[in-house]
Amino acid sequence: MGENHTQFDGFLLQGFSNLDDFRILLFSFFLCTFLLTLTGNMLVILAVYSHSRLHTPMYFFVTNLSLLEMWYIMTTAPKLLSLLLTKDDRISHDWCFAQLYMFHGLGMTECGLLAVMAFDRCMAICIPLRYTMIMNGRMSTFLAILCWASGFSASTIPTTLTLSVPLCGPHYIDHYFCDLAPLLALACTDTSFTKTINSCVIGFATMFNLIFIIFMYLNIIYSIMTLRTNTGRQKAFSTCSSHLTVVVLFYSTAFTVYASPEGSWVTSHNKLFALVYTIFTPLLNPIIYSLRNNEVKIALKGIIHRKCKHVRLS
Repeated sequence: MGENHTQFDGFLLQGFSNLDDFRILLFSFFLCTFLLTLTGNMLVILAVYSHSRLHTPMYFFVTNLSLLEMWYIMTTAPKLLSLLLTKDDRISHDWCFAQLYMFHGLGMTECGLLAVMAFDRCMAICIPLRYTMIMNGRMSTFLAILCWASGFSASTIPTTLTLSVPLCGPHYIDHYFCDLAPLLALACTDTSFTKTINSCVIGFATMFNLIFIIFMYLNIIYSIMTLRTNTGRQKAFSTCSSHLTVVVLFYSTAFTVYASPEGSWVTSHNKLFALVYTIFTPLLNPIIYSLRNNEVKIALKGIIHRKCKHVRLS
């Protein structure tokens, strides 16, 4: 360890200190977004659970995605809200690395879920006669467990490597949550090996799933082009449009942050880009994926009708 290495109890998050004049406005905005995200994703889960027509592999994976998005926003948003409201920029050492582990575990799990959802759509469009046999309940459960297990297993590598790096004070993290680059910027030693391993693990998890998604969609496009009617083509493509939108939104922002070169301009803007996949994507996913679907709307109306009827009777 270097001479400047010190024992420390935690870190100080800089957050959006340059926007301190808009602190209350930002708090109100992010609080509304946080509550809407939890409500929207919970409604999707309730709709799928309560409506038998939604008990399909596609919506099984959508509920997994909704659970993930709820956990995702709860990992970063509460501390951001506390930072804006109370100016308490402290975060403990243990919670910082727990946040780092959960954040990347959820991120790599989402990559896997998006790939599995592409596989599900490919099976439904390319070989519809065998779809129910292939994507049965056991297969869907296995694929979902595989995504969660592989995502959080892979996340242990960058978390453990970063945890072993000696960090020097002052422990100011130029972010609103604990991420790899801001933490490694505090290192007392050369971190090129750690950064390389971290990049390989995260890069493999993201690129492998992205290549798999592209391969699935090449098969889907080929199958759609072989359909004889425009109505059939539109119907087939409509089942994939929501998934494609989510994939583009997720990967474009992730690549902007994690594939960009280091620099002060980039670092300051990375915090803004990070808001997309930590705050806004969890909010948009239930809207993009489910709330515009007619069957989901019918299920939601049924839930609201039953709740209103229960309130009147009580």
